[in-house]
Amino acid sequence: MSRSGADLALLLLEGFRSLVDAAVDELARRGYEDVRPVHDFAMRAIAAGADNASELGRRMSVSKQAAAKTIAVLQERGYVTRDTDPLDARRKRIQVTDLGFDVLRQGEAVFDELRDRWERQIGAAELESLEAHLSALVGTSAIRFDTPGWMARDLGEPA
Repeated sequence: MSRSGADLALLLLEGFRSLVDAAVDELARRGYEDVRPVHDFAMRAIAAGADNASELGRRMSVSKQAAAKTIAVLQERGYVTRDTDPLDARRKRIQVTDLGFDVLRQGEAVFDELRDRWERQIGAAELESLEAHLSALVGTSAIRFDTPGWMARDLGEPA
């Protein structure tokens, strides 16, 4: 059975979505009903040094306003804090809280469980082969956190 390039892209996207949807559902069962994929991307970017709305927006390829809204939601839910910068009292720095890091760890554990489920479905050798092939195709560059902005980017085309 030969598939088109578009079919391959959609199949890869659906694989990603099925894992993410299952992870969101499992996190909700574990008491994190309010966590969405964009929150994971944002917290990881913040933990990696995006300590203000402008920098978070750049790293996620979203507007500063969109980043600020995400920060406000994460702060309201206790996943991040906004504290005064010790070097510049006019500046507020964002940091992931212990609760935020707990959500990230729980999410990683859930994805490990989902990987184990896929391994049981297709076998360890097949899954390792799939991962090796995907790694060869996408390369070894660092994982990017700009997926939310990338997915919603404006290409300057009429709607």
